[in-house]
Amino acid sequence: MRSDVIHTLLVANRGEIACRIFRTCRDLGITTVAVYSDADADALHVREADLAVRLPGAAPADTYLRGDLVVAAARAAGADAVHPGYGFLSENAAFAAAVQDAGLVWVGPPVKAIELMASKTRAKELMAGAGVPLLAPVDPATAGPDDLPLLLKAAAGGGGRGMRIVRELDALPGELLAAAAEAASAFGDGEVFAEPYVERGRHVEVQVMADAHDTVWALGTRDCSLQRRHQKVIEEAPAPGLDEALRTRLHEAAVAAARAVGYRGAGTVEFLVSAEGRPYFLEMNTRLQVEHPVTEAVFGLDLVALQLRVAEGEPLPSPEPPQPSGHAVEARLYAEDPARDWQPQTGALLTLEVPDGPGLRLDTGYTGGDTIGVHYDPMIAKVIAHAPTRTEAVRLLARALERARVHGPVTNRDLLVRSLRHPDFAAARLDTGFYDRHLADLTAPGAGAPATAALAATLAEAVRGPEAVRGGEAVRGAEAVHPTRPGGPAPARFGAWRNVPSQPQRKRYRSEPDGTEHEVAYRTPRTGVPEPHETPGTRVLAATPDRVTLEVDGVTRHFTITTHADRVHVDAADASYTFTALPRFTDPATHTAPGSLLAPMPGTVVRLAEGLAAGVTVEAGQPLIWLEAMKMEHRILAPASGTLTALHAAPGHQVEVGALLAVVQEGPAATPVPVPVPEETA
Repeated sequence: MRSDVIHTLLVANRGEIACRIFRTCRDLGITTVAVYSDADADALHVREADLAVRLPGAAPADTYLRGDLVVAAARAAGADAVHPGYGFLSENAAFAAAVQDAGLVWVGPPVKAIELMASKTRAKELMAGAGVPLLAPVDPATAGPDDLPLLLKAAAGGGGRGMRIVRELDALPGELLAAAAEAASAFGDGEVFAEPYVERGRHVEVQVMADAHDTVWALGTRDCSLQRRHQKVIEEAPAPGLDEALRTRLHEAAVAAARAVGYRGAGTVEFLVSAEGRPYFLEMNTRLQVEHPVTEAVFGLDLVALQLRVAEGEPLPSPEPPQPSGHAVEARLYAEDPARDWQPQTGALLTLEVPDGPGLRLDTGYTGGDTIGVHYDPMIAKVIAHAPTRTEAVRLLARALERARVHGPVTNRDLLVRSLRHPDFAAARLDTGFYDRHLADLTAPGAGAPATAALAATLAEAVRGPEAVRGGEAVRGAEAVHPTRPGGPAPARFGAWRNVPSQPQRKRYRSEPDGTEHEVAYRTPRTGVPEPHETPGTRVLAATPDRVTLEVDGVTRHFTITTHADRVHVDAADASYTFTALPRFTDPATHTAPGSLLAPMPGTVVRLAEGLAAGVTVEAGQPLIWLEAMKMEHRILAPASGTLTALHAAPGHQVEVGALLAVVQEGPAATPVPVPVPEETA
């Protein structure tokens, strides 16, 4: 038996990608090993693995980024191979070398290839020699007006960290310092370079797969232009709207890039394509990409299985890749609020149910009942649709997301549905500025009917009482009331409202996350059937504690109701709603002082505006405090011009959501606090 055959594989990662790799391992008969931080002790990837090893601590720097601990875990579990997934140590050459030095199989590219592509500046020099098209670099020290706009980028790492767009020369020195500081913090390397910023450019990439027998596949293109904070949201394959000559050029350039570094395994060569159709090399990701499922769907491949095959020294199945078929689209479901500056959200994920069916795939690291914490990326799941045409795939994905039941933290689900149905997306008018132009419209209140959904929630509560009385005997509150069903049960009377049964009752809800309040009036007459009050054109057809059917202006509509404490989730055929039940009278103790700056999420205070202290004056909208949570930095802005009367935040402090950080008393501001980093980081 060959010594490099993989029998037990440790995945040096967590969440969705670990679960996805385990799925292939089960199909291949490979024993799986998970590693986990204390924050992930009960995570799905731990539950799904055959074996698991604890990495003490919660922060990534103490756990998943500790290559020595991961190698020790592999040895302890008897693993003979390590797969890095994506993120964390996946493009760390020192870690790859340590895995091999320990006598383990590294499921990734050669160490030298990782080193050559680790620095974007060195990679561009190498690609120039290989004939790969590039943007000409710009020396920030000699940049002039004709060089604007400029894009500053960190030489190491990715994910939008250390990236800045500069449109005015006066802003360049400050932006260079800010980009370098963030790059050093995120990647331990403060090197930053500048290149021309391509307005309305498309992010197009080519998946490559290479073996040790001189075969390199170019597995089509992907478009990843829909991004927030330079991080991808919706991806698809093949990239639409490219002519055959451009596709061929991209494929050839990607193969040349892979051959230039002696690549093996799965990798991605990323390009920026200008509005005129000119491609420019961006970088090569020496790992599996988050969006790899769309390529798998179109080519009918398992890229993880191919990674394992190549790592074992086997050749790819054929000199040429299989022929593509159809179109695939992937949407990343995040726990975040796009309408509030993409703020990540945390808390219990009470329900996660995505429709299953032909052409649909769900990759996730969560199930209902899990908790989304503060330490890691807020992505909940990837939903992928594959169909014969792009139009069919987009329609299938939008409908699957629309029908999904996702209860708990605020998510970007509605944004995804609206994005997929936006005229520009439908017409494949794609570029990286899509959300810059359309975010306000995509997050505006929808055309749904929250008031009707609130009515359904109220009626469900009305039949949920501790018991219903019918004909002198107690019956379960869950039994449906069918006021119009022939031969149905006799109408029920509900004891909870027997004091004045014929008078209208009122219930108040607040829509989440927009904060709109709804007041619903209903009556429970002597028939026992709750009915809407002051809602013409609406009739109750059936009601149980978890399902209500209404006839609204002649159209029958069904609502599924789920209650968790004071939160009520209402799922309809065309929309989902979350309400917070409000008390009849407002509690004055719940109000905070005017000008209070509250933490919008749990996180760590990473820095304060220079000179920030009680007594200084500030201007409305001025960044005062920076929080880091879930791999992103977020600014806390002054709500008004005035005086900072209290400051409770300090660098290094861990804060919970709603924690009081500072108080600004509104009034005339004198000299504002200087701000060293004007741009929000990602």
